[in-house]
Amino acid sequence: MAKILKGKPVADKINGESIAQVEKLRGKGIQPTLAILRVGARADDISYERGAMKRCDAVGVAVKNVVLLEDVSQETLMEELEQLNKDCNVHGILVFRPLPKHLDEEAVRLAMDPAKDVDGITDGSLAGVFTNTPVGFCPCTAQAALEILDYYGVECSGKRAAVIGRSLVVGRPAAMLLMHKNATVTICHTRTEDMPSVTKEADIVVVCAGKMETIDASYFRPGQTVIDVGIGFNEEKEKLCGDVDYDVVEPIVDAITPVPGGVGSVTTAVLVKHVVEAAGRAAR
Repeated sequence: MAKILKGKPVADKINGESIAQVEKLRGKGIQPTLAILRVGARADDISYERGAMKRCDAVGVAVKNVVLLEDVSQETLMEELEQLNKDCNVHGILVFRPLPKHLDEEAVRLAMDPAKDVDGITDGSLAGVFTNTPVGFCPCTAQAALEILDYYGVECSGKRAAVIGRSLVVGRPAAMLLMHKNATVTICHTRTEDMPSVTKEADIVVVCAGKMETIDASYFRPGQTVIDVGIGFNEEKEKLCGDVDYDVVEPIVDAITPVPGGVGSVTTAVLVKHVVEAAGRAAR
């Protein structure tokens, strides 16, 4: 039986550290504040927004909600973003994506101040991830995966790691974070030949393939640690599932994150942590 790497204790630890930091900042007259910029009323956006607000409230981070109509013009959206960039009382900005098709998402991404980019979508933030410098912030989900490894004492230095997925949201940032911890990293993707032979060589496998339950037992061997970033709803089984076929993989490997209750539960804690860190940086 594998060790189950649950996300809740990791999130609790991060939240505790954030609470302590918020108290210090408030002592200096600084109220860490997250601005949530939402266009339209997508159900998944609203659900995540509620979760983020609840987590912020628990830690002591204020939230400023900016809600725009789905048919908002590009000009109005950019004006709202620029106001948040200039507002010294706003330390972090979260923009829900994807935006409606008539809007230029790239323009929004490029216009955001990297210092307030708490979800790691700007070029400045991604440059900071690749150079290992504090410019902006790492994408929250990628950092959440590494927070879990750290919490459970999974050694990365000198180990082999495989990342399944090469997106800028998770795959490539996660690979860079592992490399910064001195792991030897291979990034696998849709053009990788004989992927199972690659992943079986790894000590740590981070799965962010974006295809529910497609990574089966053939990709793994005993002794591995598996971080499953994926999440989707399996209508046949009527439950949430990850990219890994958990039922067949869990008996093989040494440690694995569950879905739900794994990486996803840590991601929001990382987002709030970034807001607090951004407030701390602004105060220097």
